[in-house]
Amino acid sequence: MGRLINLADQWNIPVVEDAAESLGSMILTRHCGTFGKAGILSFNGNKTITCGGGGAIITNDAALADRAKHLTTTAKVNHPWEYVHDEVGYNYRMPNLNAALACAQLEQLDVILTDKRMLANAYNAFFSKTDWCDFFKEPDGCTSNYWLNAVITLDKKQRDDLLKTTNDSGIMTRPIWQLMSDLEM
Repeated sequence: MGRLINLADQWNIPVVEDAAESLGSMILTRHCGTFGKAGILSFNGNKTITCGGGGAIITNDAALADRAKHLTTTAKVNHPWEYVHDEVGYNYRMPNLNAALACAQLEQLDVILTDKRMLANAYNAFFSKTDWCDFFKEPDGCTSNYWLNAVITLDKKQRDDLLKTTNDSGIMTRPIWQLMSDLEM
């Protein structure tokens, strides 16, 4: 991220971080999603913190935060009784019930991250005793939230053997997503 931010700064390109899965992950002592001008977090059903959908925009730039809030709340101009919209806006507000669910989980984030790390350590211990693959570990100087536990196989045959063995044993595993650039569309 440091190299990317330096390059973007040289060319005056604002960086918006897709930090969808990274809540609780860090590079050195800095949280992912806080390196650029803004970061985007996801609260989709499969994320570390979920409230069924939606997400959050995070930024230290007050003007950008105000602009994002204006656009995501239908671009309505503040008025006591009139509904006037000064530009095209969007209704991207999270319903209060969903937000309450997310807030309750955020209060437990340290416990959730500890549990995910314990699970990752168990997977690492298991896979270190097999010839199947390597468990993907966090890079030096980083702290992973272990939102997704991944293993790296030597080749596609080994991957397919692992997928068959685990799924036949009632343990759901699957290959990682295909790159968008590789999809037929």
